[in-house]
Amino acid sequence: MKNYPAPWGKLLVGTSLFSTLVCVGVSVAIALNSERGSGVEGIMIAAAALPIVILVVAVFFIVRGYVVTPDEIVVQRLLWSNRFERSRLQSASIDPDALRGSIRLIGNGGLFSFTGLFRSSKLGRYRAYVTDPSRTVILRFTDRVVVLSPHDPAAFVRDLTPRR
Repeated sequence: MKNYPAPWGKLLVGTSLFSTLVCVGVSVAIALNSERGSGVEGIMIAAAALPIVILVVAVFFIVRGYVVTPDEIVVQRLLWSNRFERSRLQSASIDPDALRGSIRLIGNGGLFSFTGLFRSSKLGRYRAYVTDPSRTVILRFTDRVVVLSPHDPAAFVRDLTPRR
């Protein structure tokens, strides 16, 4: 079993910091500008809380790292893991431009991770579990494509390549 950390790249740090500041700023602005006794306090409280709820929910989808076992590739999240059978793995390749030109179909585009279902002309539909777009590895399985970003992409791919 080999563990690979999921380092945050500059893009993720910047996007997460900016998004966090915007969410907190919006919450504070709504809370400070809501009129007491106007009859809409409940709505204003909900409006002020929504950006904070978005931040808290996004935290749960953080990618903490990746584990390669003899049978699986595991994406470690905050409270759960996503598992992929190595027996279905067809290829693993390093591609620092894997996310370029992609469209997010559903998921998170930079608030603590780049995760979810994406589409690109190069990869088709794929799942991303990425924290640093400059370290991306493309995993092609028999039934799906997955993009990860381990700290050491070359060692990660080496560990997935069967020895002959």
